[in-house]
Amino acid sequence: MITNYKLPENITEILNTNQRENNDTLKDLIQKGGYLPPHIDLLVDAISALSMDKNILLKGPTGAGKTKFAETLSNLFHQPMYSVNCSVDLDAESLMGFKTLTYQEEKQVIEFIPGPVTSSMNDGTFLYIDEVNMAKPETLPLINGVLDYRRTITNPFTNEIITAKEGFNVIAAINEGYVGTVPLNEALKNRFIVIDVPYIEGEQLKELIQTNTELTNEPTIDLFVKLSTDLIRAVNQGKLSEDAASIRALLDACDLSVIIPPKRAILRSIIAKLEEEREKEFVQNLTNTLF
Repeated sequence: MITNYKLPENITEILNTNQRENNDTLKDLIQKGGYLPPHIDLLVDAISALSMDKNILLKGPTGAGKTKFAETLSNLFHQPMYSVNCSVDLDAESLMGFKTLTYQEEKQVIEFIPGPVTSSMNDGTFLYIDEVNMAKPETLPLINGVLDYRRTITNPFTNEIITAKEGFNVIAAINEGYVGTVPLNEALKNRFIVIDVPYIEGEQLKELIQTNTELTNEPTIDLFVKLSTDLIRAVNQGKLSEDAASIRALLDACDLSVIIPPKRAILRSIIAKLEEEREKEFVQNLTNTLF
């Protein structure tokens, strides 16, 4: 796992100043990290924004490592992180929590079970909102007040006004242009610092494969790096969808290739996930020229 990022001295000082103490009861929610940035400026800018209590929006293609990026920020700040996975079914209960019947001293009472938004605000932790543009447009405005200087929200189920404790910040991720996504409204987008997360390539990808997969054969690793370069180029040329160049899928293929032939590992991890036959054939041809 990547742990030494060789950050500038002032950024290291910022981290040391803003790190959460280790005796936290929520330490199991501190993520492992391991993101390898294509440019160290990505980490520097994200750390700078979070240290100033600004929310960040990670924008980039699927499989570029946005979730791993968020987990690495959790690790660097020693900050627990709750998560929300957005979908068209996301509603207020999914964000805020829900009421349920329970028993206290043999009496039936109504208890409120907090959701990820209320939990992260009350505990002063990071909140990760994945695929934020998959949510229905009418759902996310509920948390607009959480994302600006007020850092407050009225719980619609209890009427309690919640003010976020120190340490609370929101990290969101977005894949643009996918089926089921909607453009973020300006009021929501303006509450974030936007960081574009590109694919990892070349020597950095090679290092990522060496540190995050079981594959150790260097010639084979070099072939996977070349395959990734060709896939990314095809995506940029409009020949393939972004799914084909997913770094996450490539790492899965590297792991599988330790046990099964690389061609079959690529078939299971990358090709079989594609929808169009022409794309499957294109990636298969690339694979056959390399392996």
